[in-house]
Amino acid sequence: MEHNEPRNETEAALYDFKEGLGTFTQKMPKIAKHFNAFTEACFEEGKLSQKEKQLIALGISIFSQDEYCIIYHTKGCLDQGATEEEILEAIGVSAAFGGGAAMSQAVTLVQECITDLNQYKQ
Repeated sequence: MEHNEPRNETEAALYDFKEGLGTFTQKMPKIAKHFNAFTEACFEEGKLSQKEKQLIALGISIFSQDEYCIIYHTKGCLDQGATEEEILEAIGVSAAFGGGAAMSQAVTLVQECITDLNQYKQ
């Protein structure tokens, strides 16, 4: 984010996550370095595209009810060019496994994130 103040709840959550990760990195640099290297390797382009990997991560985040990861990977999906329809289809698969709890995240948090993040696209 290029601005200083979050413009909505989604940006506020992303800011909080980034700030918390920064604090953890200062206190536990070795662990943070290895964790970051591992996750970066997992999300590199390969046989699966980065967009497909973000859609998978979003589905897992929804299934596990991890709100920060839901927000982070919704942004990741959009950043990698996923359409709202692709995101909603991935959510449908998550709901097939996670039932109503997964669907509740889809009809609230994910849709709010999509709206918030698309609001300021140029």
